[in-house]
Amino acid sequence: MTDTVALIAEFTTRARAAARMLATLSTATKAQALRAAAEALRGAEPVILAANAVDMTKAAEAGLSGAMLDRLQLDAGRVAAMADGVAAVAGLADPVGAVIDETTRPNGLVLRRVRVPIGVLGIIYESRPNVTADAAALGVMAGNAVILRGGSEAIESNRAIHAAMVSGLVAGGVPVDAAQWVPVTDRAAVGAMLAADGSNGTGAIDLIVPRGGKGLVARVQSEARVPVLAHLDGINHVYVDGSADPAMAAAIVIDAKLRRTGVCGSMETLLIDRAFPDPHALIDRLVAAGCEVRVGPGLSDALPQATEADWDTEYLDAIASAALVDGVAGAIAHIARHGSHHTDAIVAADEAVATRFLGQVDSAIVLWNASTQFADGGEFGLGAEIGIATGRLHARGPVALEGLTTYKWVGLGTGQVRG
Repeated sequence: MTDTVALIAEFTTRARAAARMLATLSTATKAQALRAAAEALRGAEPVILAANAVDMTKAAEAGLSGAMLDRLQLDAGRVAAMADGVAAVAGLADPVGAVIDETTRPNGLVLRRVRVPIGVLGIIYESRPNVTADAAALGVMAGNAVILRGGSEAIESNRAIHAAMVSGLVAGGVPVDAAQWVPVTDRAAVGAMLAADGSNGTGAIDLIVPRGGKGLVARVQSEARVPVLAHLDGINHVYVDGSADPAMAAAIVIDAKLRRTGVCGSMETLLIDRAFPDPHALIDRLVAAGCEVRVGPGLSDALPQATEADWDTEYLDAIASAALVDGVAGAIAHIARHGSHHTDAIVAADEAVATRFLGQVDSAIVLWNASTQFADGGEFGLGAEIGIATGRLHARGPVALEGLTTYKWVGLGTGQVRG
């Protein structure tokens, strides 16, 4: 364990030095480096896929769930999408140095709030090897150094992706320590990152971002001495109002649940207004599409009956719970009681009902007549995302470049003194 702690201490010290250099790089240099990294990923596709095949074989032998295997698996399309995501970040507006607001005091002192990098980011993640590329790209463009600690199930994939990313970044003029990857699976590495607040005299991590299952995120939130940006669950709802178009409702519900069941934006609970003309047909469409539906009272005696625990479960599988509710007020009350403040959607033709839902549902993302699967930084036009934040401080929803900056006050005077 001592060796692992020392390794993380070395990483944080090197990351701090790299962060100081990154903060001074021009937008053009960072963009050039990211485009080079994207090309390196494309060129390394055979190596990345071979490494991923090793991980997939071991994961299947270890009995990982279908959802976890889906998150882990790469193919040519996913590698291309990963590279495209990195290139897209290069084309985004650089938040560093942007003036948020400016005011002139009565004494002539000009005060500005200016965006600056956070510094050193620790990314702790499971299964999804694309996070290696996404996090490195976003961190660099926002002027932050990143320390990446992926899960043991993706170690070979992460190793190959990191090597390609770093080769491109360095060729483009970014410090080699701007994106470091922790090459050990020892759980002590996670503990060392969570404790890296600088109190031991080495470099500190300024923000931890966990990406993974409930167990990982709960541990991070419980043990961290470093600020954490995270969400614990994605218990997302689609509410179908009595005014909804039935064909639109069916299309949205099926996509929200089944497009990809293992992503955090997947619908877990379907809420149907008692005034909706044919709730049974809606559920039958979902079942016919391959979803197990666990129903509340009044829906079907032929389907599994939902228990109280179902309303609080993130299935991440082709399973959903469904309940009848008394209009939008009933939907809002159910979501307040069981939701996780992640993503919730309403399907409705009545604008007043939709406006009430959007205003009163306290989630990071609320949608009207759209699938919850749009809970994604790329779909929001943010490029790659580093995660979805469900808290109320600093950043909320898909966290991309702006969410990876903070600000400082800059005062411009002409000799003012406060006598």
